Amino acid sequence: MSSERAAVRDLLYRLGVTENYIGFLYTSYAVLLCMEQPERLLLVTKWLYPEIAKQYRTKWTAVERDIRTVNSIIWMKNRPLLEQLARVHLEQKPRNAQLLAILAASFDGFPANCGQDGADEPESGRFEFFWNEPF
Repeated sequence: MSSERAAVRDLLYRLGVTENYIGFLYTSYAVLLCMEQPERLLLVTKWLYPEIAKQYRTKWTAVERDIRTVNSIIWMKNRPLLEQLARVHLEQKPRNAQLLAILAASFDGFPANCGQDGADEPESGRFEFFWNEPF
């Protein structure tokens, strides 16, 4: 898992996030957990944030806030790369779960359907269930 961890951290660096933000650690761990079990993305406040909070001995609300900060940094510093990873133009900043889905799906081995029913969905809809409307 250390090579995956290094790859996730490298991606966050390329997106403009550095380790001086505590959310860097939370986001990298969240992506690794989502790569391991994509269903965590379906209920981040119940399945993902508490697990990260336990690992780092903090509250789940702090995890959510700090990942939101990372999300804002990425949106401001390297939106083009984020859109390249998402494979669509993003009209608005993604929510935390959407960001984590985009980051996790950018690595090989992550299921393209990412929790959707019907694995034969076209790749263009791979994040569709995280948005209010299809891309």
